[in-house]
Parts: sequence; C-alpha cells; structure tokens
Amino acid sequence: MVTGIITKVSGPLVVADKMEDARMNDVVRVGELKLIGEIIELHGNRAFIQVYEETAGIGPGEPVVSLEQPLSVTLGPGLIGSIYDGIQRPLNVLKEKFGNFITRGVTAPRLNHQKKWGFKPQVKNEQTVKAGDIIGIVPETGIITHKIMIPLYIKEARILSIADEGSYTIDDVIAEVETDSGKIKLNMIQDWAVRKLRPYKSRLTPGEPLVTGQRVIDTFFMLAKGGTACVPGPFGSGKTVVQHQIAKWADAQVIIYIGCGERGNEMTDVLMDFPKLIDPNTNKPLMERTILIANTSNMPVAAREASVYTGIALAEYYRDMGYDVAVMADSTSRWAEALREMGGRLEEMPGEEGYPAYLGSRIAEFYERGGRVKCLSSEDREGSISIIGAVSPPGGDLSDPVVQATLRVVKVFWSLDEHLAYERHFPAINWLTSYSLYTEALNPYLKDKFGEEVINNRDSAMAILEEEEEIKEIVRLVGLEALSDQQKMILRIAQMVREDFLHQSAFQEIDTYTSLNKQFKMLQAIIFLYEKISEAIKNGADLQMIFNSDIIQKIAQAKLIDENKLDEFDDLIKNINDYFQKTVTTESVI
Repeated sequence: MVTGIITKVSGPLVVADKMEDARMNDVVRVGELKLIGEIIELHGNRAFIQVYEETAGIGPGEPVVSLEQPLSVTLGPGLIGSIYDGIQRPLNVLKEKFGNFITRGVTAPRLNHQKKWGFKPQVKNEQTVKAGDIIGIVPETGIITHKIMIPLYIKEARILSIADEGSYTIDDVIAEVETDSGKIKLNMIQDWAVRKLRPYKSRLTPGEPLVTGQRVIDTFFMLAKGGTACVPGPFGSGKTVVQHQIAKWADAQVIIYIGCGERGNEMTDVLMDFPKLIDPNTNKPLMERTILIANTSNMPVAAREASVYTGIALAEYYRDMGYDVAVMADSTSRWAEALREMGGRLEEMPGEEGYPAYLGSRIAEFYERGGRVKCLSSEDREGSISIIGAVSPPGGDLSDPVVQATLRVVKVFWSLDEHLAYERHFPAINWLTSYSLYTEALNPYLKDKFGEEVINNRDSAMAILEEEEEIKEIVRLVGLEALSDQQKMILRIAQMVREDFLHQSAFQEIDTYTSLNKQFKMLQAIIFLYEKISEAIKNGADLQMIFNSDIIQKIAQAKLIDENKLDEFDDLIKNINDYFQKTVTTESVI
C-alpha cells in the first residue's frame, strides 16, 4: 500500500511527498479524515491530488493512502431510481445515516447488498461466451430489465455453472466460467473506471429521432438517438427547464440527469417532481428509468468534474445492454469552471478566458462518448447514448470558450433567447438561429412513418417565420398600412406558428408533452389554413373577415386536443375547407 505525507494544501488541491509508487488517476484517502481524492499529476515522488471534499482542517504532515485503483463506478442492479453525488455516493443512504449534511470522509455502499433480485439465466452449462454477452436478466424496475453481462476483461470463456432461476443478492455467485487463465466466479456487480471509454464493435449512423415532446425541438431542430446537442443561453432563459422537460418526456429508455454545479433549488425541483410524474411512453413512474447525480453549487468544486464522468460511465453500461440512454448535463460551464480552478492551482499555463489549454479536447472527449453503436457481444445488439449539455456563458455571450468548444463537436444547437424568455415564450428557443445537422439523416424516417407531407409542412412553416422577419424590417421603415394583403397574411400566420404551435406550457397537463403525430397534425392545420387564405386573397376575399372567424380560434385551441382524440384534427381540416368553400367563396362572389 502506497502511503505519502501531505506537504501542501491549496483548496481542493493537495500535494503529497513519498508517492513514487503511486499511479496517475489512483483514488487516495487524504488526511486523518480520510477524504476522497484522485491523483491528477505526478512529478517524481510528489503527487498532486484533486480532493472531492472540503479540505478545511487538513494540514501538512497528515498521511495520504492510495487505494491503488482509479476512480470507478459500481455497476449492477439497483442503479435505476438512485440519487448519487459526483463520486457515486448514495445521497439517500447517507441522509439516513448522517442526516441532512454529509460528514466529510464518510462512504456508504453504492448498491443495496442485502436486497434479493429475481435472476433468470440466459445461458447453459458448457456454452461459450464472450465479453458483453448476457448470461442472465433481472427485473430492476417495472420498466427496465437489467441484463447481467460477461465483464469486458473476459475475452472468451466457457460456462462451467450458471445459477438456477431464483432470488439472489448482488454478491451471490451466479456463474462460474473458465478462461485461458483459469476459473472465475461471477456475481451481479462490476466496477468500471469512469474516465475509461467502454469499448464497442462499431459506431452506427443515427437514423431515428429522440422524441422529446417539445414541438420546437421535434419539428424544427430534431435530435437523433445517439446524437449530441448544446443548449446555451443567458441566466433566466430556460436552460434548466428545457433539460427538465427532455428528461421527463424523451422516449429514451434510460435517463441520466447530471446536476453539475447548478443551484440546489433547481436540483430539488427534479428530486421532488420526478417521483410524481408518469412516463407517457410506459405509463409507469419516471423514476423507474432515471438515475440522478446531484452535485450542486454548494458542493466541493472538484467533484463537478468527476460527476460528468460518473454519469457518462453509467450511461455506457446501460447502452451496452442495448438501451437508448439520454444524458442531461446541467451545466458543462460549471464543469469547465472546475477545470479552470484546478488548472490555476496546478499553475498550468492558462488559455482563453483563463480556461486550461486542454478545455476543447476534454469537452470533445465527453461528447464523443455519445453515439449509436453495435455493442460488444457475440449477439447482434445495438444501443445509443444521446447527450444534451446546457452551457451557461457569462451574460449569454456565445463567443465564450466553453460554448465555442462545444459547438465544434455537437450537431444540434438550440439557441435560447432572453428576449423570448422575457416575453414568456417557452421554450425560448430562437427558431432563426438554432440548427440541427441531423435533419437530412432523419428525413427518411419521417417519410416512412408520417409521409413526405410533414417535411413539406415543416419547411413551409420555417419559410413563413423567416419571411416574417424580413417583413418586420419593412414595417419598421414604412409602417404596417403599407403592406399588401399577402404580407399581412404572412405576419398573422407566422404569429399563429409562434403562439399556437411553438409556444408550449410546461405546467399545462396536455400541452406539456406532444407526440410527433399530434405535432404534425397541428402544423398541417396551420399550413392548410395558410394555403387556403393565399388562394382566397387571389380571389379578392376580405382578409380581416377571415382573421375574425371562428376558424382562427379553433386552431389556437388545437394544442389542448387530447392525445387520444387526434381524429379531431381531421374535423378541423374539414371545417377549414368548408369555411373557405362556403363563406369565403360566397363573399368573393358578392
């Protein structure tokens, strides 16, 4: 066991001598309080240690003991529904043991070692298995079936024995395998270093959308399963609300929400709300598919950096089971600030805005761990990790190094606009500055599922919004009265797209989530109305009379049509058609 002596303490950075046998990234216990730390730099016999707890009271001369293993997560049944801190300490267990405040240096089992799980074997004796093969399944929740896999360090083995179907703890031996190096007994848990990428067979091209239930995202700026997205914006523009909504309603099978350096009250909202919510895709509680990692702004800054890696390591584990996983990182700016603080204490050469020179590569490494892959296994199994990272640039400045480094690697940019937020337009995603590079890749899926009309309607709606912006410039110069009927109609239809389609209430039971089918029917009704009005204008119809009709009000109320009553949209289209055939045509003739 490697034991050193503290020579210097500088906030979360501790320097220890006599550590010549230590290794990079090893976890250590620091001081008499046995605080948890990680070696991040080595110079001869000196180790520079990043401590994940408050270091007040620790001083030179106290011991540092290396655990001779890297910072790792424990993987196994019981992860779903858990609430961890940045280094995977179970906060609910710590609260039961020590109260509302975590005592420094304390630990608790990351998984429940007493609980018995129903195990069902999936292999037989004498069967040959490879790394990643599923040897048994456990019903972890009502939604998620936990798949017990051959550890990745076993390349190939023969099953000597497999447990019968029954109830076992995670420590019970469920299989014995024989490898070239000997016999190995397996239980339901594994450890994995958080900074180490879990291997896979091959990377696949994303081709299916991650449906979030948010109309501005799903219709205009789609994110693919296995894709990456960035949500930058100034304070108060709704970054956290957008991430909460996606975490609640996205059709990923597993959700991992990382509260990285955000305010405690925002994380409290998640902890209070999620247990009460029902997943629209399964009608089961959302917590039955969710893991929460809470590392709030009042927790030690160094643990922010670890929390992001902890979350993505858990995501890779469930991806390897064949699940679609969505990771919310709120926010990566706080993670970058932790890198900047540690870089300063290590006296590294600062880069732009004081961030370390390796900021871009660290951000890229994180987002590159997303993607849709063929899992490492002898069977054909696919899984995906979609990563949505919030960025909080100072003053909403999108030239901030964290924003720019993120935009270089992600393919979806949801640009939050403070002016939209002040106007109470949520989600406050600016439709003129946002983009998605997955649009072309996802178009074949939309054509196959919903028909080509949905793509045409989407493109028409975006063209209307862009034309509205041009007409507004004309209005500023010559006034509204100088516009033609066609231009006035564009302004009114654009307003309907913005207020009746893009605007969405997170607090209204029906409006908070909208299926793709309903989204496309809503947009179809607006575009159909647009086409009918355009035709009526050419025939000399009274534009104001059309705008004062009940049809406009019915479209405004369409967002409140229940998901089980989508046939009402067919009636709405029929009503629009009848109105223009009877009322508008009659008026034009008169």
